[in-house]
Amino acid sequence: MSAHHFLAFDLGAESGRTILGKLEGDRIVTRELTRFSNGPVRVLGHLHWNIYNLFEEVKKGMKACLEEADIRPEALAVDTWGVDFGFLARDGSILGFPFAYRDGRTKGAMEGFFERIPREKIYQITGIQFLPFNTLFQLYALVRDKSPLLEHIAGLLFMPDLFNYLLTGEKVSEFTMASTSQLLDPSRGTWNEELFAALEISPAIMQDVLSPGTAIGALSPAVSQEMDLEETLVIATASHDTAAAIAAIPASGTNWAYISSGTWSLMGVEAARPIINTKALDANFTNEGGVSGTIRFLKNIAGLWLLQQCRKEWAKTAALTYEELTRLAEEAPSFKSFVDPDWPGFLNPPSMPDAIRQFCLKTGQKPPLTVPEFVRCILESLALKYRLTLNRLRQLTETPIERIHVIGGGSRNQLLCQMTADAAGVPVVAGPAEATAIGNIMVQALALGYVQSLDDIRKIIRNSIALRNYEPSGVKEWDLAVERYRELLD
Repeated sequence: MSAHHFLAFDLGAESGRTILGKLEGDRIVTRELTRFSNGPVRVLGHLHWNIYNLFEEVKKGMKACLEEADIRPEALAVDTWGVDFGFLARDGSILGFPFAYRDGRTKGAMEGFFERIPREKIYQITGIQFLPFNTLFQLYALVRDKSPLLEHIAGLLFMPDLFNYLLTGEKVSEFTMASTSQLLDPSRGTWNEELFAALEISPAIMQDVLSPGTAIGALSPAVSQEMDLEETLVIATASHDTAAAIAAIPASGTNWAYISSGTWSLMGVEAARPIINTKALDANFTNEGGVSGTIRFLKNIAGLWLLQQCRKEWAKTAALTYEELTRLAEEAPSFKSFVDPDWPGFLNPPSMPDAIRQFCLKTGQKPPLTVPEFVRCILESLALKYRLTLNRLRQLTETPIERIHVIGGGSRNQLLCQMTADAAGVPVVAGPAEATAIGNIMVQALALGYVQSLDDIRKIIRNSIALRNYEPSGVKEWDLAVERYRELLD
């Protein structure tokens, strides 16, 4: 039985990794080759992504595949976080460093653009959740502020598309990533001209939209020669990391929801078509592209970002792992204080522990005092937010949801997974933790014809990955807690 090898570059807002995948028969095996830190850099008061440093890390991963693993992959693909982008000049060069979505320049941009096109109409066009850093509002902030960049733009490429451009020289936009921008008609898969007219930006700067699982082409001669990888294809995978992760959900049948758990928690269901109506707008749910024509109907929830930022501050005095923090939280008292992870004050505060204290004081609660109490507060609040989101999903889709699949790095957090089962009152299936990289790899296999469908992908993952199951317990006390939590948010 022949084996097929693929290379996935999974670039997250906090870290990146190079994963080698081997598909053999009905099993997939992965191996981490490199891991590296990532994060925005502050330049002249703004947050940017160091795309050239990240591209060097991609090349290091390619070298590791050749030199350490002694493998020449048939294909490779890049996935990243959503909404962010870079500009191309007329000569094909990249105009500066791409802005990071947490940069403060978008403050007020969403409300300003609503004066040009009402919120309701934007949602009717795009079906996308309103977040202040969506690509639409990042572009409007440039227009509002009369950015000199606008005079020199010949093209726009989203983050994974930028890496594909650096690898191949080809300019394309992959559908799952493009769908996060709030510039795309999700049903037609085309750029909406009315939105660009309101921006006063030509849609000619945008690229043709490719379906996930499309071969872009070979490495450019310069990269191929440098890396010694003449035969390797570059694939437009599901290049939005959440889309790749959801493709890797080891689910069968229907009536399940998912939580892609990491810096963000993306909670939703897989739909056959966009769900765009007044109720979905009021609940601020989003319709993003998925693999094989599916729609990711979901809610963005600020996930483990709060814990990540607290840990960064606590590291100044005590470097604790996430596992150690979770063990400490297990001993802390339950249901002492709660936060709304999506409170605007948590977007990028100077001090996350101080922001949590501020939220608790504003809402008449006693703030956490110790590290275990802070961690417990964050994890319980996430579980309670999942419960409310699950309730809303059931209302909006009018379908029963009988289990939740938790994928991504947060699936390793056993305390959070158990809390999620307890709060939601349904079983939780956890894994795979590296869902994004696995989904990236399997969509590459789909592009080359080694698997035939999304169902095939999920069957192979079920055969290959050990999953952990959590049954709900203590449901009554969580029911009481969710009523307190609902009152707090109201």
